[in-house]
Amino acid sequence: MTPDLPLETQLDLALRLTVGLVLGAIIGFERELSRQPAGFRTHSLVSLGAALFTVVSAFGFSGSAVDPTRIAAQIVSGIGFIGAGTILQYRGHIRGLTTAASLWSVAAIGTAAGAGLYVVAVVGTVLILVILAILDRVEAIARRRLQLPPDGYDLPKNEPDDGMSEDLP
Repeated sequence: MTPDLPLETQLDLALRLTVGLVLGAIIGFERELSRQPAGFRTHSLVSLGAALFTVVSAFGFSGSAVDPTRIAAQIVSGIGFIGAGTILQYRGHIRGLTTAASLWSVAAIGTAAGAGLYVVAVVGTVLILVILAILDRVEAIARRRLQLPPDGYDLPKNEPDDGMSEDLP
């Protein structure tokens, strides 16, 4: 059965979707400026999608015995799958972990916006931007001062155990 929501409620739900989209886009813009594989559009879509799923789970099945928290739990699982796709291994280095984490965080922002938790969504967005933009600079300064190696996670090289196998490229 389709819920019969008053116009005021539908406008509030549209605002929730818009807030989710805008906050996700802000974080995506920062990722775009950093030339990351998932940027403006991807973050916008993830946040909007999470907001939409949250709104639908809360308002789309009114009157039925559906637990709205089940959809929120599935958002977490689904975004994990998308995030895994952004993690790349190239020549022994792993890249994309921060992008995967930002997508996961943007899904939470969208979920908060979809639930009408605007202040939580905005504060979450600001904190994510602090982590992505400011802490990146702090990390670079610390690496230079402490003379640490460049950022990256090295995978162990394949070592032949019988002298017959070759290292993979």
